[in-house]
Amino acid sequence: MPTDQRPTTSIDLFASVTECGCAAKVPAQELAGLLRGLELPTSPAVLVGPDTLDDAGVYRLSDEQCLVQTVDFFPPVARDPEDYGRIAAANSLSDVYAMGGTPLTALAIVCFPSQLVRQGVLGDVTRGAVEKLREAGCVLLGGHSVLDPQAKFGLAVTGLVRRDAMLTNAAARPGDVLVLTKPLGTGVTIMAVRAGLAGAEQERAANRTMATLNAKAAELALRCGVRCATDVTGFGLVGHALQLARASGVALELGLEGVPLLDGVAAFAEQGLLSAAAYTNRDYAGDAVRFDDDVPEPARDLLCDPQTSGGLLLCCPPARVAELLAGARAELSAPCGVVGRVVEKSGGPTIAVHRQAVAVATAGGAP
Repeated sequence: MPTDQRPTTSIDLFASVTECGCAAKVPAQELAGLLRGLELPTSPAVLVGPDTLDDAGVYRLSDEQCLVQTVDFFPPVARDPEDYGRIAAANSLSDVYAMGGTPLTALAIVCFPSQLVRQGVLGDVTRGAVEKLREAGCVLLGGHSVLDPQAKFGLAVTGLVRRDAMLTNAAARPGDVLVLTKPLGTGVTIMAVRAGLAGAEQERAANRTMATLNAKAAELALRCGVRCATDVTGFGLVGHALQLARASGVALELGLEGVPLLDGVAAFAEQGLLSAAAYTNRDYAGDAVRFDDDVPEPARDLLCDPQTSGGLLLCCPPARVAELLAGARAELSAPCGVVGRVVEKSGGPTIAVHRQAVAVATAGGAP
């Protein structure tokens, strides 16, 4: 069933969970604490490990070829089982795309209540996931399942990336332009759907953007000389941008008015339709992020809103921005936007958030 149709199943998966999608992630601050003091097994072949909090790990197989590995799963993020499967698969695959890689194989991770298994819901979820794997050219090899009172589904994905084409979150350079390839607002929209405050088209739009693969965005980024990227998921735009800035040793400026948003999300944020993860994301950012006084409080919340299967945050060389934006208009189904720029690290906050869009000169001469 296409994601732009109303669900026909009588099952509403939101009724079975307390947290949804990437909002269920362990807070970033607590994850960072878990790794402190641990001596992790490593190898000279590990090119990207856990130290930079990147989207996936990268292991060198040869001078040219590298292995990309990731795992991602979460509770239902849509009411309809097939939509949930599509979104969970797109989200899992995104980590490989964010590294510039091509997904090859996947293993399913299933935690499901026995009643929903008997009712065929797990089969519907898997059907949706397989649809996205087929679109990605990725093979499902198998998986593992356990009975669990709260449903969770996702994939462990293995891919390949050429070493000279690898994207990481540690390669940003001052002068790079920050481009986001999907609109923000899935977290507050999900909360609005659960509260009965989102319209049918708003729900469909959120499901469509979450189920959209980041494959084309990654291909476009590589064509335009991008070498630094991350996908925006459970820690929100600010949280993932902060991890990128720290890994790269730079600072960032974000411009609120340049950030693409799903329809209606500003109103949802004003109504306080936020998950607990939005607040833990703001706590994680702390003093490392400074908001200008004229940035409204609901907008600050939106920048910390946990996203599920969000877009790629790309650090584009300024001479290639016009090419990237033109390609995005022609090839991407979701609106993208220039959300900021990379600057030299100084003694101030790592991220400065302004209300106005950040003016960026492109090769075509237009900001």
